[in-house]
Amino acid sequence: MAQAITLAADAPTLSAANTGFMLICSALVMLMTPGLAFFYGGMVRVKSTLNMLMMSFISLGIVTILWVLYGFSVAFGDDKGSLVGWNSDWVGLSNIGLTELWDGTTIPLFVFASFQLMFAILTPALISGALADRVKFSAWALFIALWVTVVYFPVAHWVWGSGGWAFDLGVIDFAGGTAVHINAGAAALGVILVIGKRIGFKKDPMRPHSLPLVMLGAGLLWFGWFGFNAGSWLGNDDGVGALMFVNTQVATGAAVVGWLAYEKIRHGAFTTLGAASGAVSGLVAITPAGGAVSPLGAIAIGLIAGVLCAMAVGLKYKLGYDDSLDVVGVHLVGGIIGSLLIGFFATGKGQSDVAGLFYGGGLDQFWKQCAGVFGVLAYSFVASAVLALLIHKTLGMRVSEDEEVAGIDQAEHAETAYDFSGAGGGAARTAASSPVAPAESKKVDA
Repeated sequence: MAQAITLAADAPTLSAANTGFMLICSALVMLMTPGLAFFYGGMVRVKSTLNMLMMSFISLGIVTILWVLYGFSVAFGDDKGSLVGWNSDWVGLSNIGLTELWDGTTIPLFVFASFQLMFAILTPALISGALADRVKFSAWALFIALWVTVVYFPVAHWVWGSGGWAFDLGVIDFAGGTAVHINAGAAALGVILVIGKRIGFKKDPMRPHSLPLVMLGAGLLWFGWFGFNAGSWLGNDDGVGALMFVNTQVATGAAVVGWLAYEKIRHGAFTTLGAASGAVSGLVAITPAGGAVSPLGAIAIGLIAGVLCAMAVGLKYKLGYDDSLDVVGVHLVGGIIGSLLIGFFATGKGQSDVAGLFYGGGLDQFWKQCAGVFGVLAYSFVASAVLALLIHKTLGMRVSEDEEVAGIDQAEHAETAYDFSGAGGGAARTAASSPVAPAESKKVDA
């Protein structure tokens, strides 16, 4: 009886503070998807702005429904062969008590399911940046539904689900370096190799139409990422979540500096696009590692990611794959960097006692990280390419050439992002009423 009393006393009880904290973190992660929409929307040409916004927003609808129906069960249910999970009580999120706690924590299962839902929404939205200007919206919506079912839900189980092969191997992924960023980056590469390049790739200028919109999106991503990273410790009161919060800021700042320094040396200027991209590369790289490294390690990871991701985005021109908005260069490369550097910078004083090479731990953890990184990369790349090929050969993934040239916003959404002809003046009215001579007008337009 005494033993039973002791066990009951030691059992976790619901914490209102941790529950509230995790609900806030869930909302922060949800905000990252609209933030990503702005980030991508500003990076494309005017004629594709709305399409980029919609490619992120539709994920909020589709993935939410699938997560409730079966996604949560596949990702976090009872292990089935180290590959998927399943719990029939969670289908439709039914048969769950309002105060039922998630697996040894002090937060309700509903709260954990909601938090993880936001990760599932964001991940396929990341892929969309690689496909800008050329994909049918209906085909993209179908791809999201198939991709989260075949790729994201199982991979989340591998990495975070009890019994998943990467989880049992000891692969460290605090908040999604493999399950989110490598997963999305590898998928993006697989899809773009199937659907091909944009018309005019490497010939026509394809500059961002709104750098302020890009910076706004980057700021929202940075803000939301604190919930993404610090929240992944689920409110446990041992300081690890606080360490992750600090490392998120530190690595991101270092990556901005690293990217801009490389850009100045390589191209001669500090650009706003570089600052925004550098911030995202640092956020990506620290995501798997921030609970295992010190702030000094976070500085190193951020600097390395900022420089190497800046170098990686140029590979598409050398190798000839059209990664429109650098999903491969930032998310795939950044995720690999952050995941592998755990094997060197893990201190053994954070989320676990595992130490990396620089802290006397040898290379054991590095090889485990390699297994997780390349296992997820290979599966996501192949499965995503196959799904894209099936859709491409049946429904067709791309809009027509005329629609792509004229603008995918008008073709797919019957709207345009900006109205330049409304009351109060616009480009057309100004040009029509200008006293500038025709020859001079051509110079102004050019």
